[in-house]
Amino acid sequence: MQNKDKIYFCNLILCDMISDGMNMERINRIMALYNNRIVVKVGTSTLTNDSGKSDLRATDRLVCTLADIQNMGYEVILVSSGAIAVGRNKLSMKGRPDYNSMRMKQAAAAVGQCSLMYLYDKFFGDYDKTVAQILLNAEDIEQEEKKENLTNTFDALLEMGVIPIVNENDSVSYTEIESEDRLFGDNDMLSSVVAVLCRAKRLVILSDIDGFYDSDPRLHPNAKLIEQIDTIDEKVYALAGGAGSRRGTGGMRTKLQAAELATSNGIDTIVTNGKRPEALYDIVKGGKAGTLFTGNI
Repeated sequence: MQNKDKIYFCNLILCDMISDGMNMERINRIMALYNNRIVVKVGTSTLTNDSGKSDLRATDRLVCTLADIQNMGYEVILVSSGAIAVGRNKLSMKGRPDYNSMRMKQAAAAVGQCSLMYLYDKFFGDYDKTVAQILLNAEDIEQEEKKENLTNTFDALLEMGVIPIVNENDSVSYTEIESEDRLFGDNDMLSSVVAVLCRAKRLVILSDIDGFYDSDPRLHPNAKLIEQIDTIDEKVYALAGGAGSRRGTGGMRTKLQAAELATSNGIDTIVTNGKRPEALYDIVKGGKAGTLFTGNI
């Protein structure tokens, strides 16, 4: 699925309710953004170390920051990758001849989800926070009834002070692991879809680099960080490289796709380094961190 087709499709299935004869008051209520609602996406490279095992210190720092931000009055939704990588490590799958087969990836995802949620429940519990798990497929936002029920579930959890933790349902979904037609792509697009569904004011994508550069900083030492981008066009896409780190599948291109969907719905999107979650304090206060893609409608 091409960039523009994917973004158009997401916008279409997210906004088709507007064409169903709703009155303007309800449309405005649906489209209004919650200024105190923030979606944070964390990737595999942030949650695991170089050996592929869970990075407990990084996880604890992230959880502490998110718990503290909720204490400041913000509603927090976490979109988390990492299930396949964590599951592979727990099952000692490295070296198997079928390491990259679909059935082994889905088996790893099933095991990894348990391990991830155990860690999140433990760490968030240390800060007196309750979490909930939500696993999604593309079909969950394509069907109107499912989409409405999903939105109601998010709203109910947030009203009760629960922190929803969202991931793709990789253990049953073929398309979201390796199909060329996958809608989400390493949870970057998923986090954007969740931000639009939940009408969050901000989407923060935690990456393995400090933000969006004019060239790949891992290859070009003189690369410059771009602090703000108001329009995501083909020139911006041309600056994006390919895939991300070896433990994840999402590169800067998928983050641009996510940012384009979110910003087209008025949501400010920030890409910043996941190894420094404390930057979230500056972000919620409107300060600078990483690269800001400004929301516009």
